[in-house]
Amino acid sequence: MTTDGRTGAAPHDAHDVVALGESMVTFLPTRPGRLADVPSFERGIGGAESNVACVLAAAGHSVRWAGRVGADGFGDHLVETIAAYGVDTSAVRRDPVRPTGVYFRTAGDRATDAHEVAYYRAGSAASAMTAENMDLDAVRAGRVLHLSGITAALSDGCLGLLRELTARRPGRPLVSFDVNHRPGLWRDTDGPRVLLELARGADLVFVGDDEARAAWGLHGPRAIRDALPEPEVLVVKQGGGGATAFERRPGRPGMRDASSEAVTFVRALQVDVVAAVGAGDAFAAGFLSATLRGLPVRDRLRHGHLMAAAALTVPGDLAVPPARDHADRLAALDDTAWETLRLGPGWTQAVDRAQEEVRTP
Repeated sequence: MTTDGRTGAAPHDAHDVVALGESMVTFLPTRPGRLADVPSFERGIGGAESNVACVLAAAGHSVRWAGRVGADGFGDHLVETIAAYGVDTSAVRRDPVRPTGVYFRTAGDRATDAHEVAYYRAGSAASAMTAENMDLDAVRAGRVLHLSGITAALSDGCLGLLRELTARRPGRPLVSFDVNHRPGLWRDTDGPRVLLELARGADLVFVGDDEARAAWGLHGPRAIRDALPEPEVLVVKQGGGGATAFERRPGRPGMRDASSEAVTFVRALQVDVVAAVGAGDAFAAGFLSATLRGLPVRDRLRHGHLMAAAALTVPGDLAVPPARDHADRLAALDDTAWETLRLGPGWTQAVDRAQEEVRTP
């Protein structure tokens, strides 16, 4: 049994984006403290690829999420909640035996030692995804196919599925790949090698400079690009500093030297952070949205930063994105105005009252 979140959508209709991966029910604490001390939790959803799908759908794009959930109440909740964002869930499969994954986390910043996350995803329905039991026609029925390295770590079958989807074949959609290095998920030491292999098969790659350092021992955007020359576009996220995009110039097929591509750096915004969760997925969604609209690379990076700022100024993984014309106005600011822009909670709702969300030091 599946649920189609987009009325009238046939399973193989073309979408702007198809995102494939595991989504889980997440339990968010009602107050700060250790997991052992928190008395109650609020239920939400989490999952890198479904987060991207929800943000893109909320931003007005046609999106499908493909995955696998248990035939249980948590699976119902995931499918219904994701569909409520306007995401087509017709490619979601229900597993009659394996459960839907869940996780609990503390309220603290993930960057601190006090942060705790307890995953209950081993043997989950999503870990049983394979190239044989997923509808690959539905998965490939988009202008963009968005994947992440998290899926590859779940099982040998999931890794085989990602290898199939990142294989370079004529007629495939643009393959977007977020490295999402999660050392705790890998069952052996092959994770970094596998992630590099998968990234080399993608057309557009997102990677944090911190995870590239941890996984591959690479320092700085140029070193990362030298190790990943194959993708047409490589985006290196540099935390609060900003992000650098390498884009191969058109008309230079097969050229991979530094002179054959444009390199663009855009500073991150100043943000009054509520919770440092979901920003990476939101950044990818903003960049993909602007890519689908054919915007120049500087504006793609700026839209990524704006979507990340929306996520950083709410408690959970998902935030209401700014209206498109609102984001376009901010992305069009001159460099000085962009670098002094400061965004706080509620800024995405201040559509025509710029002074409510813009504060300069």
